[in-house]
Amino acid sequence: MKLYLDTSTSMTILKLDEKEYKEELGRNLAEKLHVFIHEKLVENGKDWNDISEITFMSGPGSFTGLRIGAAVVNALASELEIPLYNHHGEKVPLILPEYDRPANISSPKK
Repeated sequence: MKLYLDTSTSMTILKLDEKEYKEELGRNLAEKLHVFIHEKLVENGKDWNDISEITFMSGPGSFTGLRIGAAVVNALASELEIPLYNHHGEKVPLILPEYDRPANISSPKK
């Protein structure tokens, strides 16, 4: 089963083969992403080991959303030993988020 994941906005998009699911995870993304994916796998009579490849929308988008999503798909692809693709269709060893601008890091106050 092919898995596609987009966490670039507050609306998480998950595709399992041709079925698409959307969930507003917003600030709960880190806590609920694994649960969301697993629930949809179970709804389709599948489990983690049934995933054959992963494609990830690597950006641009939300800094935090991309970081969390990339960490999840990188870990899954590594653990399951399956191919990983960016949204350009390129097979990659590791997803690196593509941000639309540099991070806004404020100066230390002291």
